[in-house]
Amino acid sequence: MGGPERLEQSEDRWTTGMGAFFPAEGRVVFRGKDLHRDCKDMAWMELLLYGITGRRFDANQTRLFEGIWTLCTSYPDPRLWNNRVAALAGTVRSTASLAVCGANAVSEATIYGHRPIIGAIDFLLAAKTARDLGGNLAEFVKDRLRRNRTLPGYGRPVRRTDERIGPVLALLGELGFPRGPHVALAFEIEDILLAHRFRLPMNIAALLAAIAADQGLSRREYHHFMILGFSAGMFPCYIEAVNQPGLGFFPLRCDRIAYEGTPARPWHTPAAGEPGQSP
Repeated sequence: MGGPERLEQSEDRWTTGMGAFFPAEGRVVFRGKDLHRDCKDMAWMELLLYGITGRRFDANQTRLFEGIWTLCTSYPDPRLWNNRVAALAGTVRSTASLAVCGANAVSEATIYGHRPIIGAIDFLLAAKTARDLGGNLAEFVKDRLRRNRTLPGYGRPVRRTDERIGPVLALLGELGFPRGPHVALAFEIEDILLAHRFRLPMNIAALLAAIAADQGLSRREYHHFMILGFSAGMFPCYIEAVNQPGLGFFPLRCDRIAYEGTPARPWHTPAAGEPGQSP
């Protein structure tokens, strides 16, 4: 069914298996469960994961995913590209909601942020599939690097060693999780890169993708889980800027702008009767 027939079927009606509010009953269904009865004891992170996946996660898994958000949130440094949006919103007195939404929107960046997150889990899943089918892992890695010139999850332009890897591995151990097959694979790939003198040590994107895969998240579920993960570091940047005098966040004097566009031109005020003149 398509076209008008499909639209007519959906007119004033949306079929959902996800949830609904039943005002007459004072009842809310959240992915098949009564929100206020079946979900009342869930931690917020557990509810978020259930909303994304439709599956229940145990207490240790919930603590692991929450710990990932804590250890790998956006650092509250307003110079970082996404936090800068939050701070700019504060300095022009926008609302906190717009500030954090804007900062999260630009977190879908190419070099940092969400795109490398998706790229890293895609790469690890492909590498595991290739090896499970009998392929040579080292050749797979070198081929990917030769074709793409980068490997998501490996290499870091700002700092060679990723300071988040140690704390995340410690958390994994404290919660009793072994290094699963994808985590082991991530380190094996790093060993291959370093052995062949590619200066691409593993960064946190590869480790988090590997942990997510070991915990059974699909690539899409993992992306959804990470979307709000930077938020905790954005609020301090917004709050500090909104509490400072307005328009004072990283001002830039005009003579520092290397402008190469149309030269300055005189402003023409239309005379009476000319086009552009208000009646």
